[in-house]
Amino acid sequence: MDEVLTVEEAAARMKMSARHVRRLVAQRRIAFHKVGRSVRLKASDVDAHVDAGRVEPFTVSEVWTGLRSVA
Repeated sequence: MDEVLTVEEAAARMKMSARHVRRLVAQRRIAFHKVGRSVRLKASDVDAHVDAGRVEPFTVSEVWTGLRSVA
């Protein structure tokens, strides 16, 4: 079974503020569950949100190709 986190625990897991997590929930940019008046997030959903924001680094050849197209 997947671990269920409070907003504060999810924020600590992402190393962000609880306010940021609440904003993600309000904008529906992260999956969440309502339990009564409380908001809970699955650990796998938090990890998936972090992974979705991953940006791969450029290689040296990609940097030079990009510079040539600008000029």
